[in-house]
Amino acid sequence: MMRRLFAVFYARNLEFLRDRTTVIWNFLFPVVVVVGMGLVFGGGARPLFEVGVLHAGTDIDLKSHPFLATRYVKYFTVTDEAAAIRKVARHQIDLLIDLRSTPRYWVNSDSPKGYIVERLLKETDPAIVRQAVTGDAVRYIDWLLPGVIGMNMMFNCLFGVGYVVVRYRKSGYLKRLSATPLKAIEFIGAQVLSRLVLTLLVTLVIYLLASGLVGFHMRGSHLLLACVAALGAFSMIALSMFVVARFTSDELAAGVLNALTWPMMMLSGVFFSLEAAPHWLQLVAKVFPLTQMLDAARSIMIDGAGPADIALPVGYLALTGLTFLVLGAWSFKWRID
Repeated sequence: MMRRLFAVFYARNLEFLRDRTTVIWNFLFPVVVVVGMGLVFGGGARPLFEVGVLHAGTDIDLKSHPFLATRYVKYFTVTDEAAAIRKVARHQIDLLIDLRSTPRYWVNSDSPKGYIVERLLKETDPAIVRQAVTGDAVRYIDWLLPGVIGMNMMFNCLFGVGYVVVRYRKSGYLKRLSATPLKAIEFIGAQVLSRLVLTLLVTLVIYLLASGLVGFHMRGSHLLLACVAALGAFSMIALSMFVVARFTSDELAAGVLNALTWPMMMLSGVFFSLEAAPHWLQLVAKVFPLTQMLDAARSIMIDGAGPADIALPVGYLALTGLTFLVLGAWSFKWRID
C-alpha cells in the first residue's frame, strides 16, 4: 500500500515540477502579493478614519486646531465644498471639517465611523458648528450593496470561464474542435455570451432578494443599471478569456486569476472608499473593470445619474471588453503542444 501511495506521490510531484510555468508562478505569486500589500498597506499604523479638510492649499497646519492632532485619523485637503459634502453623504469621507473662518463640520449621521470621529471632534472643540449634509444621507448598506454584488459578478466572470477553458484544453476537447470549421473568435464569443447570460441571471436574483430583504436606494434607471452590469460582466469575462487563452495548467490559471481578483477586491471600492489613498493608488484602481462598473452603478443607484453622467466608465468597459475579446481570439491556443 505504501509503495503505491509513494508511487502516486512521486508521479504527482514530478508532473508539477516539469510544468515550469506553474513552478515559477507558485514561487513568484506570494512574492508579488507581499510586495503589493507592502506598497498599499505599509508605512506604519493604518488610520482608522478619513477626514477631509477644506483648505485652499495642499498642506494642512496640524497646529491650527486641536482635533488635527488626533492620532489614527487620515487628514487630506479638499477644495470643492459641494463635491466633498456629497462624498460625506456617500460614505466616501467619514467627516468634512472647515477651519477657515467659523469652525464647522459635516457628517453623515448614518455612518458608524462618522459617529465615532464626530465624538472625537466634539471632545476637542465642543463649540464647533454641525452642518447638515446636503440631500438625503445615504446609509452604509446603500453604498456597500453594489460593491458586494459587483464582487460576486467578478468571481463568476473570471473563474467561471477560465477553469472551463483550461479543462477543455487539457481533456483534448479543444483539439477536436480545432478540426471543425469553428474559429477561435466564434468559440470565445459563445463562451462569453453563455457566461454573460448566467452571470446576469444570478445577479438579477441577488438584486431582487436584496431589494426585498434589506431595501436600498435606487434613484436612477433600472435599464441603465442593467446595461452597466452587462458591460461590466462582458469586460471581466473577456479579460478571463484573454488570460487563459494559452494556459494548459490548472494551477497556473488559478494563480493568475487570483492575482487579478485580489487587487480588484481590495482596490475597486467593494468595501471601502480609496478617497484618502495616495493619488497613484487611485489611478491604479481606475484601471480595473470592476472599479469602473461600481463607480457607474453607484452613480445610478445613489445619485440617479443618467447616460451622460456615466459615459466615461461605460465607454471604458466597452473598449476593454472588445480589446480583451480580440486579443484572446488572436492568442488562443486550441491544443497542448
